[in-house]
Amino acid sequence: MENLNLNHKYKIIITTNFGLEAVVKRELFSLGYDKLKVSDRKIELEGTANDIARLNINLRCAERVYIALTSFKTTSFEELFDKTYSFNWMDIIKKGGAFPVNGKSYKSKLFSISDSQRIVKKAIAERLKSEYKTDWVNEDGPRYQLEIDLNSDIATITLDTSGRGLHRRGYRTRAGDAPLKETLAAALVYLSFYSLDQKRTLIDPFCGSGTIPIEAAMIKRNIAPGLDREFDFMYWDNLGFDKAYEEARSEAMSKIDFDKKLSIIASDIDKWQIIKAKDNASRLGLEDDIRFFVKDFRKLDLRDDHSVLISNPPYGVRLGEEKEIEKLSIDLGEKFSKFKNLSLYFLTSFDEFEHFFGRKADRKRKLYNGKIKTNYYQYYGNKPKEV
Repeated sequence: MENLNLNHKYKIIITTNFGLEAVVKRELFSLGYDKLKVSDRKIELEGTANDIARLNINLRCAERVYIALTSFKTTSFEELFDKTYSFNWMDIIKKGGAFPVNGKSYKSKLFSISDSQRIVKKAIAERLKSEYKTDWVNEDGPRYQLEIDLNSDIATITLDTSGRGLHRRGYRTRAGDAPLKETLAAALVYLSFYSLDQKRTLIDPFCGSGTIPIEAAMIKRNIAPGLDREFDFMYWDNLGFDKAYEEARSEAMSKIDFDKKLSIIASDIDKWQIIKAKDNASRLGLEDDIRFFVKDFRKLDLRDDHSVLISNPPYGVRLGEEKEIEKLSIDLGEKFSKFKNLSLYFLTSFDEFEHFFGRKADRKRKLYNGKIKTNYYQYYGNKPKEV
């Protein structure tokens, strides 16, 4: 890569959780990106430093944003060293920059991840020492997190522009015992009727630390999820990313909708969870948009209107007792059996949820909350009459 600047075109790889590729694709369309290559757990496109900044700041459901630096076939460690060494690393890594290397291998002769990481690290260090005419490479500057991905003997080295995962919004300093990832919470909202209808009320009777209602409020107010956090790329002034960040953040700030009226109800039986949720919402200035209160879901006073209920009720990992999970599912079914207009969305890892709930879902999606396999059960209420 030569003469890198704000207009340089990078190959960008956006990673997603399993099952959320289509959701992230729709996000990209809404941001103006249409030339996309979608595959399992990732989406590829081309873009500049400005695009990379916009993607990191605005994407709600993606995991990370990478730059693909170089790719080549390799079946030996000697070949891996030589081809890594041949890349112009000084065009990317600022003098003094830190360059830790992660790795993974799949169906490749070079199956030792630790050895592959070590060789890539050594090759880059040797190239930088040669270029900078030094016997030692200091790594006390900005971080350039690299990854060597060996897949069917093809090595791809990528640069992580995000740093911490994109689910780390910065508002959730207080989380529950089994927190729902913010990226998944946003996806649950996008996959519901709530994201399509401005007038509906959102209800979460197991709100925990408030992730679902907070993400829903951010979506409605168009508050970009990455406004109040740091990214690794912000410190790459040698590539112009510092200027790209300022421009992308200003653009995102200008699009926030402060005037929209929101109707969001969030409750939990645990008063300490509600305290956490209120604190998290206040960090974004959303405390007046979400009505938090302590109550058992069985005692909730609800109307049979066209509201949308989205929730992540306690399950296996959080309760630990199968009988309790079964009883909870039965109680949920009894509570909501009489509501014909209310749309219901439940995320749970309990595979027998439908049986004990008493109704087969209109749609079921397999999703992952971290490494926990879950199902998103969707029950569609009656369609509202046109006014």
